[in-house]
Amino acid sequence: MDRRDLLRATTAAGGASLAAGLLAAAPATAAPTAAPRRRPSAKKPLRVHVVLFDGVEELDFAAPYEVFSAASHHSDRGVEVRYVSATGATSVRAAYGSRVRIEHAWAPRQADVLVVPGGGYARRESPGVWPEIDRGTLPQALAAAARTGLTISSVCTGAMLLSAAGLTQGRPCTTHHRARADLEKQGGVLKNARVVDDGDLVTAGGITSGLELALWLVRRELGADAATGLEAMLEYESRGTVWTSSPA
Repeated sequence: MDRRDLLRATTAAGGASLAAGLLAAAPATAAPTAAPRRRPSAKKPLRVHVVLFDGVEELDFAAPYEVFSAASHHSDRGVEVRYVSATGATSVRAAYGSRVRIEHAWAPRQADVLVVPGGGYARRESPGVWPEIDRGTLPQALAAAARTGLTISSVCTGAMLLSAAGLTQGRPCTTHHRARADLEKQGGVLKNARVVDDGDLVTAGGITSGLELALWLVRRELGADAATGLEAMLEYESRGTVWTSSPA
């Protein structure tokens, strides 16, 4: 049994109670208090599609991918996580040179959650968000994907791709601190929070906030026990404020 399997095995039973103790000791702003928006069906797995493109930031997509993948060990409801590309690419080269293989087609109607990472926003000529906006394929695909039952989310400057798709216009949202002014100029209603949950649109701040985004969505979709169990397994406590439009 490798280290990760051992960790999963030892924390699956006791993780929820351990993490609950850890969260009780944390500052009030660090632990989200809002109730999940809806009760998911126990029969159908939560389907998460993580969107990739050349120049995507490694931590932006890897952190949510791991959190959602591990969530299946802490919930009776299954979780299916896959990488997808709106351009039909079979692999991408990420910001720091990692090559990631994409084995699934773009199919947002088969997803419950889309996660859009960022990357390369400070380097307009380099692969990343700017070339994707200029090309238009991904923003158009995101705009067409929006539908009832689908939550579209972003990490860091992935919010600028959602903005290019017209999805943040007049909506509460956030992004990396260096892109906040641009997001506001384009019609986003900025909130000073680590994660901003406006129902079917959920955005997160800087690079590491992908952890908070995924943990919050796990809490919302799979329940608090799943989220606290994950925190114990990952040895990570959610930090920062979650702004939500739903009543607490």
